[in-house]
Amino acid sequence: MRSVRAIRFLRLAPLAAALGLLAACAGAGGTRPPATVAALYTQLDQATLGYQTALQQVRAGDNAAGQKTLGQALDTLKNASVQCGNTAGCDPQRFFSAYDHMLRLKDGSFIGDESPADEPQTGMALDQRGAAALPEAQRSVTLLHGQKLSQLIAMNGAVKTALQMWLTQWRPNLIDAWINYQYLRSEMWPAYRNADLPEALLFGIMAKESGGKVHAVSRSGAAGPLQFMYATGLRFGLTNFNGFDLRFDPAASARANAEYMNEQLKVFNDNLELTLAAYNAGEGRMRRLVGDDTSVSFYDPRIYGQLAQETRDYVPAVLAAAWLFLHPDSYNLRFPRIGGVPGSITLKRPASLDELTVCLGSAGGMEEGWFRTLRNLNPRLDPQQEQPAGATLQVPKLLEKPYASRCVDGPWPILAADLHNAVAPVVADPPPHPAESAGVRHYKVRRGDTLVGIVRKLRCSSVQQIAEMNHLRHHRIAAGQVLKVPECR
Repeated sequence: MRSVRAIRFLRLAPLAAALGLLAACAGAGGTRPPATVAALYTQLDQATLGYQTALQQVRAGDNAAGQKTLGQALDTLKNASVQCGNTAGCDPQRFFSAYDHMLRLKDGSFIGDESPADEPQTGMALDQRGAAALPEAQRSVTLLHGQKLSQLIAMNGAVKTALQMWLTQWRPNLIDAWINYQYLRSEMWPAYRNADLPEALLFGIMAKESGGKVHAVSRSGAAGPLQFMYATGLRFGLTNFNGFDLRFDPAASARANAEYMNEQLKVFNDNLELTLAAYNAGEGRMRRLVGDDTSVSFYDPRIYGQLAQETRDYVPAVLAAAWLFLHPDSYNLRFPRIGGVPGSITLKRPASLDELTVCLGSAGGMEEGWFRTLRNLNPRLDPQQEQPAGATLQVPKLLEKPYASRCVDGPWPILAADLHNAVAPVVADPPPHPAESAGVRHYKVRRGDTLVGIVRKLRCSSVQQIAEMNHLRHHRIAAGQVLKVPECR
């Protein structure tokens, strides 16, 4: 294994040389930079040397030391780039370019070398349903048909803008999507792994499409965690099964999405941006725009300018979410650790998903409660429909013990059942308005008249009807006022 990794690093030697050139350029030019700028460029040189040292350590078989050295080099770059942004005459782009290169190299070169204690915040434990989930460190393997996903993401203005949105206004949505995905991962990730597609891409699509809400439905009729339109879903086997729309099934929708992505990647010659655009705007439209030139950039004005704003925003947003999935720490982002190992419970007493949510409370530290997770994992169930004793429900494994201690006996299931069975008062529908009159006439209000009295005289109208016809506030009228009233037939 070490020899394979060493070979992989040798292949990256030209990129190391490129980083060296970036550092050399920092000191080149006709004029000598100010001392403060020169000191920052020296840190850039040191970071580059640190990367080269990391290469040598890995080639020598010391992977742990190589990982540590690379991390120190990245930290040096981060700190220096911040100072550069506040220093006159310093070019931050040199630091960003080197930093971007190192992230891309880290994405494909130090895979699986971290110890469990140092795993990045991008995963969960093993899948207990036979679909082996990879350890967190190894989940960073992000090949797309043999190419590193990070090499396919152009870090341009559109993607950077989307990164800022995910880190600011959309940040709560990103965290919610992350939490939802961790509990759905054992259902969805195997389909992507089997299709040789990167998990980061699956997360990016899901984060943008539904945020991990399995029962999401858009205004256009797209449904499920990956938002399939009805016709497209049928094409990939998402039919109605025993009255259940399979677009809402996490495993089935992930399989269909993986098949769709591979189909369109083949059409567009592994051009990921065009494939994502096809997923959003429709493959027929994208094929007409692209024609035979599948090497054309999504951002080419001939393509970009012909797409709806939704699609222009969608593609970089998916790529930015995928990038953050791979590199959260590099963007001052920390995803919560989630114990998403799948489990199940067998009901000891009848209960609905609503009742289970009440009796489980904030078990396991889930302050937002468990309703969304329970519904996501049991998509075929009506959350208000009581399930019989003996029924098996899918839950995160960490809820198996809290269910036994909180939801079988004691006050909480009694309280949950009481709330579930409560019935709000039924209010009868108001009587319908009398039949509309053929026309409008006028009535002059007399002293002592009330709106109710006028309605009684007319017999074919209502208080509300006259109030609306005359824009009356609080049904107030005054003597001498002329009201428009229905002309009775």
